Parts: sequence; C-alpha cells; structure tokens
Amino acid sequence: MSCVNLFFKRGISTSCARYGKRNFRKFPLFNKRGSKIFKEQRKDPNYDLPHDKRGVRDIGYNDQDGKFVLIPEKVPEIIVPDLKDFPLKPYVSYRTPDVIQSEFTAQDLFNVVYAPKIAKDFQEEKLNDDGSPVEPSPEELMTSEEARIKAEQTGTDLFTQGC
Repeated sequence: MSCVNLFFKRGISTSCARYGKRNFRKFPLFNKRGSKIFKEQRKDPNYDLPHDKRGVRDIGYNDQDGKFVLIPEKVPEIIVPDLKDFPLKPYVSYRTPDVIQSEFTAQDLFNVVYAPKIAKDFQEEKLNDDGSPVEPSPEELMTSEEARIKAEQTGTDLFTQGC
C-alpha cells in the first residue's frame, strides 16, 4: 500500500507582483496633492504645471502685465424665487396617481386656440360672407413662413427640421 502525503505551504511575499513598476500617469497631482515645497513652486509664475480647476470656468483673464481682468458678464447669477406662500411642496409623493393623457393632436390645438374665437365671431356676427373674420387676430394674419419661424424660436416644443 502506498501513501501519498500532500503538504500545502503558504508563502508570504514582501514585494509587489510588478516589482515596483506602477503607472503614475494614471494618478495626476492636482490641487490637494503634493508637499509644501511643491505647492510653493506652483506659485512661481515661471513654473509651468497644468492647474486642474475641476469644472470651474474662468470669470476673467490675465492681461499682458499679469493683472487679472474680471468680466462681469461671466460671473454666474443665481436667481432664487421667493416660495414663502407657494402652495405646492418641493417634492412629489409616490402615492400620487399616474396621469394618463392622450396625445395632443393638431385638432386639439385648433380647438384650444382658434375655435373659441371662431365661435365668438359667429355669435356676434362678425364674419364676412366667405366666413373670414371681420376683425382678424394677429395669429390669423400670420403667413405660413412667419408661423414656422415663430414655432422654431427658443421655448417652443418643436425641435425637428422639415415640419
């Protein structure tokens, strides 16, 4: 009868698997890293090191003399409305029912914008013999080109070309 003895040994290594070779280009030294001497060197105008601003945009520029020139238009303005007596809460509860709304079609748009004016003109008998209004509104006087330009302006929901 033969007996096989298996001994498992556990080894401890004090060196890295790559023997100290690391890619330090993956770890750039930005604002909060570096020694005190390194930070003092960065203050020197002749020391050429890229400065990471982490998404902060400049609000001015340095002129030829090295003086900083502030551009007031580039200073961000934060406009916060006063919501003291505002009736709605700043969140939406998960218990709110789902809103199911049909697609808003051209017929719905006509019914909302033009139909009340046409009905009012008909009741007040302000229509010509051909059915056109005697006193047309500015929307009725618009040409198709003017309507297309107005629809493509900022703030409209029309973002596709060729409509």
